[in-house]
Amino acid sequence: MLTTLHEVVNDARENQYAVPAFDCVGDIMVRTILDTAERLQSPVILMCLEHNLKEPNGFIFLAEYIKAVAPAYRIPIVLHLDHAMDTELVKQAIAHGFTSVMIDGSSLPFAENVALTKQVVELAHPHGISVEAELGHVGGNELGGTYGTESKLTEPHQVAEFVERTGVDALAVSIGTAHGVYTAEPKLNVERMRQINLVSPVPLVLHGGSGTPDAQVQEVVQHGISKVNLYADCRIAMAKGLKRAAAEMTRIDPLPEEMFLPIRQELEQTVEQKIRMLGANGRA
Repeated sequence: MLTTLHEVVNDARENQYAVPAFDCVGDIMVRTILDTAERLQSPVILMCLEHNLKEPNGFIFLAEYIKAVAPAYRIPIVLHLDHAMDTELVKQAIAHGFTSVMIDGSSLPFAENVALTKQVVELAHPHGISVEAELGHVGGNELGGTYGTESKLTEPHQVAEFVERTGVDALAVSIGTAHGVYTAEPKLNVERMRQINLVSPVPLVLHGGSGTPDAQVQEVVQHGISKVNLYADCRIAMAKGLKRAAAEMTRIDPLPEEMFLPIRQELEQTVEQKIRMLGANGRA
């Protein structure tokens, strides 16, 4: 069933777990993630990226597909627009029934980030759609987008003012992660996380969750992180499954379900591990 980001992350913050948020593309990802989350009775956030939505019929193959299958599941499902950089994409997401949008003004000066975020809140809230923003900047490279290579940590003294002036429902913060695949193990700034959580009126979000050591993620979940974004780890799992499929196929005309099975199996293992690591299993 479709629900809002506001509903799932507020419960997560109150009960000190985090909801997994997976960027997803196409049937294999959507179906595997939802089936796994349903089996584990976990709420889940399915996120769509701009470059996928802007492909021909992208909104139909992603957003409309997710909306169509969501009623078949009993778990809370959030349909979330990830990393919108402007209001035009947000307007399209609203028209296509997204239940949550993320506007990324993190590379802008504080006042401009506030103004852009407030504009999106004013567009989304009348439709009952939650809004996530970002304060500080999580850098790195991700498929289809470059968010700037350098991260800038979130300043705790700006958090309460930003939330009050914008009215956002959740806030992504920068505490030492980066988008994409790490070249060296990250070291999260747990003390900065504690300081931010003490002053934040809203649940907090960790971007760049893939590749971050489980123990570090679990520690910041205990200090207010209520949503963790994941994508690279899923792609790594699917690539592993693809290699298995190529090695295991003996027929020249295998059935599609045979070809895709190793990919789904590897992805399922990763999704289950993330759900359990975040403490989201049994929370639906």
